[in-house]
Amino acid sequence: MILLGVDPGSRVTGYGIIGRQDGDQWFHIASGVLSFSAADSFFDRLKTIYSETVALIGRYSPDQVVFEDVFYGQNIKSMLQLGQARGAALVAALNCDRPLYTYAAREIKQALTGNGAASKEQVRRMVMAVLHLDKAPAPLDISDALAIALCHGLRFRPDKSSK
Repeated sequence: MILLGVDPGSRVTGYGIIGRQDGDQWFHIASGVLSFSAADSFFDRLKTIYSETVALIGRYSPDQVVFEDVFYGQNIKSMLQLGQARGAALVAALNCDRPLYTYAAREIKQALTGNGAASKEQVRRMVMAVLHLDKAPAPLDISDALAIALCHGLRFRPDKSSK
């Protein structure tokens, strides 16, 4: 099984691809970020998020794509842009006929660290341990995306329907 975890953002979108061969032993396949500058138009960013997500799915053929659930913030404009970036990646996965799953941030942290209020650094350390990574994924958007995929890998049961 191959999973693609996506941590979308309007300035930085992280992705992490993991695989499983036997049992629950997960391994790292690929990860990275799509980074944008303030000079990039917002609509160009959305187009890139969409097209790069399609390209990742084409290159790695994940069985499922996993996202963090929407959360609420103080800055309405930022939240709307985050939602649009997330939407671009969601539509890309849908157009590639991949099942989608989502998890709350607390559930992702709980699945990896045992603490739903864990810091991003604690999550990154657990991602490194579970995937046997020698080097810390940087920026944190990468370890967040890998954590999203790992949460699904650890929690998913075939009878659970896609969201």
